[in-house]
Amino acid sequence: CSRALGMPGLNLGDEVPNFVADTSMEKIDFHNWISSPPGSWTILFSHPADYTPVCTTELGTVALIQEEFTKRNCKVIALSCNDVGSHKGWIEDIKATQKVAQFNYPIIADPTRDLAIKFGMVDPDEKDSQGLAMTCRAVFIIGPDKKLKLQLLYPASTGRNFAEVLRVLDSLQLTAYHSVATPADWSQGKDCMVLPTVSAADASAKFPNHKIVPTPSSKQYLRVTPQPGTLASKTVPSTPLK
Repeated sequence: CSRALGMPGLNLGDEVPNFVADTSMEKIDFHNWISSPPGSWTILFSHPADYTPVCTTELGTVALIQEEFTKRNCKVIALSCNDVGSHKGWIEDIKATQKVAQFNYPIIADPTRDLAIKFGMVDPDEKDSQGLAMTCRAVFIIGPDKKLKLQLLYPASTGRNFAEVLRVLDSLQLTAYHSVATPADWSQGKDCMVLPTVSAADASAKFPNHKIVPTPSSKQYLRVTPQPGTLASKTVPSTPLK
């Protein structure tokens, strides 16, 4: 997707727009849906169209690992530019071909592409059989405060890696509570970096086992600490515990 495809006027940390829409399960008010139960995280992921091969594997994968999102107090919801009747028929194909016993998350109906345009999901380089621009494979991770925490955009031709989605969700939830950042290729349980904004005294108090990595510059900015305890199951406070 092109750079222009980000949410129009919405940056990381901004509140995501609200909308009311039909889904494969029920009609929802998006803000109310993501707030129930309180403290929930949400992942919204879009798809180019129903009855397409890559999308079928993606939705099947999410259904198979939905318990992993639930463990992290995270709800998942998909969007595809077809109506509810199409979604329900497609779900039966997904269950049969992807060996999915239960499909327990909603797919938003967006046959007019209004939401896809509103959220900046349209890929101008990919067209459907009618010549209409298709939605790209977008991922939006939204915090309990309804604010955008992460956005990923894939072209319609490339399926998503949901192990990576889980990894970044772990990082977002960890760093919402603790004054750490996660380094390259980090995964749950690995060492973290103490934020540069934490003073030496505070670093010693908060992270007594942290170590300073020697550098040729003698600057003490590489401070490594064991991963602090995770709090994914708890509500993210309005002021993070950092």
